[in-house]
Amino acid sequence: MKEAFLVDENNGETYDLWEPRWCSEKKTPLSFSKTEGITPQSINNSVRSIWRYEKVFPCKIPNPVSLGEGCTPLVPYRYRGTKALFKLEWFSPTGSFKDRGASAMMSFLKQQDIQEVVEDSSGNGGAAIAAYGAAAGISVNIVAPSNASPPKIAQIRSYGAKIHLIPGTRAKAEQAALEMAKNIFYASHNWHPFFLQGTKTLGYELWEDLGFKAPDNIIIPTGAGSNVLGCYMAFMELLEAKQILKLPKIFVVQPKNCCPIVACWQDGMQALESLIVTKTIAEGTAINKPIRLTKVLDILKKTNGGGLAVTEEEILEATFELSRSGFFVEPTCASAAVGLEKLRAKNLIGSDETTIVVLTGSGLKSSGFFIENGELGQ
Repeated sequence: MKEAFLVDENNGETYDLWEPRWCSEKKTPLSFSKTEGITPQSINNSVRSIWRYEKVFPCKIPNPVSLGEGCTPLVPYRYRGTKALFKLEWFSPTGSFKDRGASAMMSFLKQQDIQEVVEDSSGNGGAAIAAYGAAAGISVNIVAPSNASPPKIAQIRSYGAKIHLIPGTRAKAEQAALEMAKNIFYASHNWHPFFLQGTKTLGYELWEDLGFKAPDNIIIPTGAGSNVLGCYMAFMELLEAKQILKLPKIFVVQPKNCCPIVACWQDGMQALESLIVTKTIAEGTAINKPIRLTKVLDILKKTNGGGLAVTEEEILEATFELSRSGFFVEPTCASAAVGLEKLRAKNLIGSDETTIVVLTGSGLKSSGFFIENGELGQ
């Protein structure tokens, strides 16, 4: 394998792979130089985790930090008359898809001999990094808004991470984390390129799940867009390796109360200037200004996908409807099921197509929500 290097996504400036950094000198996002797709024979079938796809990573990781993430169920289900395949990412060790990225990123940072990290998160990302930091022997600091979900904060604490609660918005927590990052490595699940290498394994896993074929559509509840970016990378690599015939259409679903990607998809980048953001029960997707916004929009265009926003009432109803069908998920990802119904109604997906709905987080993450609204599930 030819060793990769880091590339500034804006101007192409390159950096050594093993130099610990999370952004370019100009504080812009980094990605890796081109990585290649694999064949079915390249999969390590003796491994039951994302590391069965170790050959898709930009460098060799001899001793990965793994808790058995990945290899999640793909369940056929008909939601409100539309058939789909639900990808149950909440089966991951900490209860969310972010374990894929955390396993990859913390393995890479351990190999770089990073001893302590700081990360800002409202919940799932922090829990994943706290867990994999504990497994890697890396000290973890998590900066979170003081109004973050108590169950998620309790989970982070249980892994031994230091919690720093900041009054105000998610953006305030990010600012506080960046201040701490002057002295501690910033292991951001939104910024670090190796985190996206982990989410890329979702695409490879879907390819394997489907008998080494690409689905027609993938519907993803989206905040910063790490699953969108990861899936696109995987299927683009597979297309270039001539392992699939076409790219799947990628659709993002966001809450109307916080939908910067959808707003820009519908009305252009100027939509950010007038975007009004309010509190949403889909807290995991409440990202005001995604770091790789233009890249996500480009992916939606290149795959002939799109974006749509859903109301709080629609998310609430879908959350309990899924629970009554046995899918105990947090409201954040229930929005994807609403997206399935709306996309079918608009004929943007076909009834005979293979459509994946990614359910990203466990309902246990939002136990407070279910306690407060429990009567709605009756």
